[in-house]
Amino acid sequence: MARARIARPYIKRYALPFLAAVVCLSVEAVCDLLQPTIMARIIDTGVAAHDLGIVARLGLSMLGVAGIGAVGAIGRNIIAGLVSFRFAARLRADLFRRITSFSFDELDRFDTASLITRQTNDVTQVQAFVNGLMRILAKAPIVAVGSLVMAVILEPQLSLVLAVVVPVAAALITVNLLTGFQRFRRVQEGLDGVNSVTREYLGGIRVVKAFGREEHEVKRFAGANRELTSASTRALRVLALFGPAISLTVNLGIVAVLWVGGIRVGGASVQVGKTIAFINYMSQILFALGMISGVFMSFVRAKASWDRIGEVLGTPASEPYEERALSAAGQQQLLPPVSARPAPRSRATVEFAGVSFAYPGSAGRLVLEGVNLVCEPGRITAIIGPTGSGKSTLAALVPRFHDATSGVVLVGGVDVRSIDLAGLRGRIALVPQKTVLFTGTIAENLRWGREDAGQTDLEEAARAAAADDFIAGFPEGYGSVLGQGGVNLSGGQKQRVAIARALVRKPEVLVLDDCTSSVDSITEAEILAAIRGSAAGFTCILITQRISAAVAADRVLVLDDGRAAGVGTHAQLIRSCDVYRDICAAQLGREALNGPRGPA
Repeated sequence: MARARIARPYIKRYALPFLAAVVCLSVEAVCDLLQPTIMARIIDTGVAAHDLGIVARLGLSMLGVAGIGAVGAIGRNIIAGLVSFRFAARLRADLFRRITSFSFDELDRFDTASLITRQTNDVTQVQAFVNGLMRILAKAPIVAVGSLVMAVILEPQLSLVLAVVVPVAAALITVNLLTGFQRFRRVQEGLDGVNSVTREYLGGIRVVKAFGREEHEVKRFAGANRELTSASTRALRVLALFGPAISLTVNLGIVAVLWVGGIRVGGASVQVGKTIAFINYMSQILFALGMISGVFMSFVRAKASWDRIGEVLGTPASEPYEERALSAAGQQQLLPPVSARPAPRSRATVEFAGVSFAYPGSAGRLVLEGVNLVCEPGRITAIIGPTGSGKSTLAALVPRFHDATSGVVLVGGVDVRSIDLAGLRGRIALVPQKTVLFTGTIAENLRWGREDAGQTDLEEAARAAAADDFIAGFPEGYGSVLGQGGVNLSGGQKQRVAIARALVRKPEVLVLDDCTSSVDSITEAEILAAIRGSAAGFTCILITQRISAAVAADRVLVLDDGRAAGVGTHAQLIRSCDVYRDICAAQLGREALNGPRGPA
C-alpha cells in the first residue's frame, strides 16, 4: 500500500503519454493479428484458384496493414523512450531530494553504498521495466488473446491443442514470477556489497597503501564479488529454466497442430491456408508468452528495486524544506516553567538546559546526560574532555543534526526545535571535525559560506583563518582549482580553508569542532586571536583536545563520559576539576600545574 502511494504521483504525471503508447501498440498488435488471416485467404482463395488478381489485391492489403503497424510501432517506441527516461530522471531527482532532507538519524539507517545503488542501478531497473511495459507488456496480452481468439474462429477443430498449451505456459510463467522475486532482490543487495567495499577502499586508499593492506582489500572485494556472482547465478537459473520450458511447451503445441492439421489436410477437411495461419497464430502466442515471461522477469527485478527505492522515499524526512514548528502543547512540555526561565537572551546566545542524548538503536545508552551550559556572544566557549566524552555530539545538537533526547537546546532563548530548520542553519557556521572540501576553485569553496560574498569578504575571512599566505602563494590565488576533497592541500591548509569558509558566512553562532588539530600551536593561536577579535558579533563554541586552546577561551566546559565535570576558566578548573587537571598534566606535564594559571 505504501509503495502504491509513492507511485501515485508518477502515474498521474505520465498517464496520458502512457495511454498514447498503448494506443500505438494496440494499432500495431491488431495489424499483426490481421496478417495471418489475410495470408490464409491469399493461399486458399487466390493461390488455390490460380487467381493472380486476388493474390495481388490481398497482397497489397497485407502491405498496407504492415505499414500501418510499422507507424504504430514507431510511435510506441518514441513515446516509450521519452516517458521512461523522463520518469527515471524525475525519480532520481526525488530520491536525491529526499536523501538531502534526511537527518543523521535517518542516514544511519542506510549504508552509503546502498543509497548510491538505489540512486543508480535500482532506478535503471525500474526505468527498464517502465520502458518494457509500454513497448512490450501491454502488447503481449493483446497479441496472445487476439491470436487465441483468431485461431479458434479460423479453425475450431485445431483449438483443442490451445486448451492444453496455454494453461501449461501460464502456470510456468506464474511459478517463474513467484520464484524470481527474492532471488533478484538478493542480486541488488549483492551489488550493494560490491559498491560498499569499493567505496571504502577508494575513501581510505592512503591508509590501505600505508599499511600495505592491498591484498586484504582484494580478498574483501573478492568475497563481496563472489556473493554478487552467486546471487546473480541463482537468479539467472530461473531465466535459464523457465524461458526454454515455455518455448518448448508452445513448440510442442505447434508440432501437434502440424500433425493434426496434416492429417486433416490430407482428408480435405481443413484448408492449407487456414492450417498455416493457425500455425502463425500459435507462433504469435509463443512470441507473446515469451514477451510476457521476459517482462515479468523484468517486473520481478523492478519490484525488488522499487521496494528498495520505496524504503527511501517512504522514510519520513525529519528535515523538510518547509518550516516545522513545535505545537504549542509540545513547547509547553519541552520548555521550563515560565517562572524558572532566565531573562531574554541575545539572538546569538546558545544554551544547553539539562540536555541528554542517546543515539537511535543504542538501547537508550546516554551519550550526554544532564548537560547545562550558556555560550554568550563575544566570548569563546571551549568544550574539552577525553575521547568519546560527547563533545562533538553536544555541538551537533545546535544545528539539529540530532535532537536532544531530553532537555532543550536554545538559540537566542528559543528552542531550536521550534525554529525553521533552514533559518536556524542559516545563522550557524560549522567547521566539522573531518574537513570536507569540494572540487572547484578556492573561491568557490569559500563561497559555500555565502554565495554573494565579494572578493574582499573572502580575503578578510582567509586572513582571520591564517589561510591568506598559502592561498596567495598559488599561481592562480583564489582561482586555484582544488581536486576532489582538496587533495592538493595539506591537512592544515584544508582546515584553514574550512575555517575561512565558515567565517565568510558572518554567522551568529560559530561552531569549531576540533578543526585546528592539523595546524601547529602558533597558527592555532593566530586563528583564535583573529576569531576573538571579530567575536563581538557572534557566539563561538570551540570543541578541542588541546589545553592551549582551552587557555585562550573565556569559558571551558569539561565533559567526562557525557557528564559535565566542571565549568569555568582555565585557572578555575585547574584548582577545582580533577579531569581537567589530568588532561593538562598529560599534555603539559605535572610541572605546568604549578606554573601560571592564566586569568581567573
